[in-house]
Amino acid sequence: MSTQKLECSFCKIKPEVLKENKRAQAFLSNPRKVPGHFLVIPKRHIEKPWELTNEELVDIFELIFFIESKLVQKLGEGADIRQNYRPFMQRNNLKQDHVHFHVYPRYREDYLYKVSEKFETDLFVDLDPSEINEFSRLLNDD
Repeated sequence: MSTQKLECSFCKIKPEVLKENKRAQAFLSNPRKVPGHFLVIPKRHIEKPWELTNEELVDIFELIFFIESKLVQKLGEGADIRQNYRPFMQRNNLKQDHVHFHVYPRYREDYLYKVSEKFETDLFVDLDPSEINEFSRLLNDD
């Protein structure tokens, strides 16, 4: 067993798991952004999202969609699903080196909108056609 896995708090999360299947598990985020903020992780310790197997992805998204549907029925009008890969950041209580997906309920002008997202509209700019070509080359470059 690697030292990284021994130190990974997500690999030791078993008592807090609220839902699981063969290859994935879900639990409440601590700390959290809003009530009902879940994390869904593969059971296998893995750091790079593109190294997930197809089977792991199926199991992860089975839990994500299950949780999303429950949240929309009970806590919100919608949901956000996020996955971050930030190896440049130091691990701490807000950043773990274990692939994870955030799932949390959303509704019109909720807490996240009021404290953050309403101020982000100035970040958006129109897509430049040259950018389409640039990223097309990036994705198709062998």
